[in-house]
Amino acid sequence: MSAWADDTALFDAVRRELFVAVVGDVLDKLGYQKQFLSPSLKPINPAMVVLGRAMPVLEADFFAERSSGQAAVSAQPFGLMFAALDDLKPGEVYICAGASHRYALWGGLMSTRAQMCGAAGAVLHGFHRDTNEILRLGFPVASFGSYAQDQGPRGKVVDWRVPIELDGVRVEPGDVVFGDRDGVLIVPKTVVEPAFAGAFDKVRGENAVLKALQEGMTTVAAFEKFGIM
Repeated sequence: MSAWADDTALFDAVRRELFVAVVGDVLDKLGYQKQFLSPSLKPINPAMVVLGRAMPVLEADFFAERSSGQAAVSAQPFGLMFAALDDLKPGEVYICAGASHRYALWGGLMSTRAQMCGAAGAVLHGFHRDTNEILRLGFPVASFGSYAQDQGPRGKVVDWRVPIELDGVRVEPGDVVFGDRDGVLIVPKTVVEPAFAGAFDKVRGENAVLKALQEGMTTVAAFEKFGIM
């Protein structure tokens, strides 16, 4: 039986008590040792936390806004991006990969729509733009940085709610995306329960270690006693 009633209860507790590093440590112990995305991929404001269920989005480079190829998506500006954006559910994170880094994958109007859908954030294996607008909205976005060049004539969304990979990390629909100023982590949906339960336990242990260190205990003695450092 789960220790929390639903995702809302879990994520509320995560925001109060946890940080990305401690969940990554627990995933290491569970045998999931390659779950962090690139260290260059960070929230655009260090105070932002991205936390929710993944809605993976597959982007591809194109070389015209409209073209008469064999696939219907070739004739659609931005491809399936608008449909994917409108399909966001409350608590989901729009997480996008597959494109080169020639243009921005996200912007201010997208943030507005995602926020209206109740989405929890966006994670982009690439760039965002309209930084000031996104910051005014307070919508959590993580990317490699800002770059104003538009995706219109350069890229399209070709599918969504499909598995994608970012930096060799596989992301499935429904995995948990957790990002803060120290990085962005993917928690596979199959191990959400042990990963977060273990993280809550580890944080409580780390608090005990902190108290012991503040009282003068050596790191050697603290690790021998608590097994945490």
